[in-house]
Amino acid sequence: MSAPQAQEAVTVSVFVQRFSATRRGARLARRLAAHRLDLWGVPYGSPASDTVVLVVAELASNAVLHGRVPGRDFELRLRCDRASGVVRVEVADTHPTPAKPPLPGAGPEDADGGRGLLLVEAVAQRWGVDARRRPGKTVWAECAASVG
Repeated sequence: MSAPQAQEAVTVSVFVQRFSATRRGARLARRLAAHRLDLWGVPYGSPASDTVVLVVAELASNAVLHGRVPGRDFELRLRCDRASGVVRVEVADTHPTPAKPPLPGAGPEDADGGRGLLLVEAVAQRWGVDARRRPGKTVWAECAASVG
């Protein structure tokens, strides 16, 4: 009989879910992200949770408003790395048009929209856009999150 081997602690958790490319789908993505973070030890209402949920809300909203292709969903992927204290948010859509980086000062201050990626840039450690093998793109952001 062999001696029991020590197992390494799991330091990375991943959540992946597809949502309908509707306002309701974006709202559900935000709510499930908050719930998943809480399960991972990032409590509801904590600064880290609020930051990640804001990023999810903005990226999901953009996927619905600008990346929507009729009949196609968007995908949310959360990756929590406890060792580094980083939560990576990825939102993939199937629209072939690349995401446009925010232009500081573009548009009137009282505009109804257009500042979502500026918010993401302000609260995330870093963010970017990757092409997909399939049609579309993945917009991602990494946020600091001390995991309990």
